[in-house]
Amino acid sequence: MEYKDYIVRGVAASGQIRCFAITSRNLAEEARERHQTSPVMTAALGRLLSGGAMMGAMMKEKSDLLTLQIQCDGPAGGLTVTADAFGHVKGYPANPVVSLPASPAGKLDVGRAVGSGVLTVIRDIGMKEPYSGQVQLVSGEIAEDLTYYFAVSEQTPSSVALGVLMNKNNTVAQAGGYMIQLMPDTSEDVIAVLEERLSRMEPVTTMLQNGHTPESMLEEILTGMDVEFSEERILASFSCNCSKERMEKALVSLGSAELDRIIADGESIEMNCHFCNSHYRFSLEELSRIRGALS
Repeated sequence: MEYKDYIVRGVAASGQIRCFAITSRNLAEEARERHQTSPVMTAALGRLLSGGAMMGAMMKEKSDLLTLQIQCDGPAGGLTVTADAFGHVKGYPANPVVSLPASPAGKLDVGRAVGSGVLTVIRDIGMKEPYSGQVQLVSGEIAEDLTYYFAVSEQTPSSVALGVLMNKNNTVAQAGGYMIQLMPDTSEDVIAVLEERLSRMEPVTTMLQNGHTPESMLEEILTGMDVEFSEERILASFSCNCSKERMEKALVSLGSAELDRIIADGESIEMNCHFCNSHYRFSLEELSRIRGALS
């Protein structure tokens, strides 16, 4: 049976809780293949892609766009992910290859790879200026950093869990996560039950490896809270809208003088998309045509 990545959305406890969950193995594996990431960077990028996809699902309009940027002092150098409301997500690491010993718990040490820094969340929802919120990284493990962002920047108490499990051949075995968010009127009784339940949940990748789906992960966390899922499941995929035509527009934006300089070098050039690592070559003839159109 073909495996598909998808996101589910739901509410529980009579609307006092909203929840999201994702399974994203293909998404994380495609990112690994495109960027040739080392295991710890596959985990870091896979987590941010999964988190970004769920946060994108919180948006409503076709044109809405979410960007997550991590600027950090660890060897990862930084990470960038963008997502829309329909499960289309893409991202890239500043440094795709980082080699580190395992953490004291024997896990991929994403926190050490990322180090200290800031997380910036930008929501472009068609207003005059995009909404932007920024927080300090609290651990570099990404899930904890997103949890902190929601609490500080959006005043929404949340629990975010993300995970990427690698095979021995360094491909992705499992990836996914969930977000549980409390609405302003959530009762203390519901909060107490939820905190106790979350404290004993297995890691996301353990649950996925044991056969859990996004729905059953949320059902286990929210047992007895009458969780109701949206009828729509959002398929998630690594999706980039770059093209040779877009790259040509970027060349046009350089202006006549810069294009003259490039052509004077007498060689074709190659342009690269950071997000999907696609390469686009422009011959001297193509460059001359682009330059001629500016005359």
